[in-house]
Amino acid sequence: MEISVDQYFSELQAAAQRIQTMCVNTPVLHSEALNQQLGCQLWLKAEHQQHTGAFKYRGACNALLQLSSEQCEAGVFTVSSGNHGAALAAAGQQLGIAVRVGVANNASAVKRANMARYAAELMTIEPGMAARELFAAEQQQSGRVFIPPYNHPHIIAGQGTAALELMQSVASLDILLAPLGGGGLLSGSAIAARALGVACVIGVEPELAADGLASLQQGSIQPAMPPLSICDGLLTSLGTQTFPLLQQFVDRVLLVSDDEALAAQQLCYQTLGEWIEPSSATVIAAIGRYPEHFNGLRVGAIISGGNVAPPR
Repeated sequence: MEISVDQYFSELQAAAQRIQTMCVNTPVLHSEALNQQLGCQLWLKAEHQQHTGAFKYRGACNALLQLSSEQCEAGVFTVSSGNHGAALAAAGQQLGIAVRVGVANNASAVKRANMARYAAELMTIEPGMAARELFAAEQQQSGRVFIPPYNHPHIIAGQGTAALELMQSVASLDILLAPLGGGGLLSGSAIAARALGVACVIGVEPELAADGLASLQQGSIQPAMPPLSICDGLLTSLGTQTFPLLQQFVDRVLLVSDDEALAAQQLCYQTLGEWIEPSSATVIAAIGRYPEHFNGLRVGAIISGGNVAPPR
């Protein structure tokens, strides 16, 4: 079934208005040194400078601001590797809503501390999608509202506001890139791009977590791969809400290795002085690995987060 861009874009515009007093309109970074390295004109939307260090704060605010007073009083819960949990906790703290997070026992210490900083109630679970689904099923009995990390229209619309701001700052982009995990950021970004006339939308995944590409190739949602990639923010399967949006509005998904993501992380630090997560650096890595898609073009990319231990 054909999806209306106009309908989704109006929801995204409403989200932008709703969250503007809570979220940072993050800077757009541009470096001639980086452009020379990559062979294109690149603008990076610096969501690692968002509240809680990631784009996830946008969707969290948009979702919580639409709860009823009864739902706010009951509190919310989620599952998260870190960035969504911290975003929900911070937004909940500001709005007076209690937040419970199921977090895997192998989660990054930096991200776990970030969630705890905002008074989230952390409940440790096993890694992987099966444990996440079990935790969510158990918590349904608590009376709390489930705010999923990506598979929700309010989350998708909130995440898409980053791309909207990028395209309001930089005119006439040829390509928009975003990392692909569960698809909330990429699908929201793709809606904004299509509504504003960007010709090509590309998602980027780690080779060790390439279930998104497999899903699009096979025409059905494929399970998440084992959580082996260093790009910990991208280790999840697509959702029923995000998958059809990606099918219709994303042109291609490119894969990068963990080593390429780490090299791109270093390149970003050397040229811009910005230390970002490997998950975020995948978009820079993709431009370096697949120059045939980007040479000489005007490219916008979402830097999704920066919650990672500082460089040595």
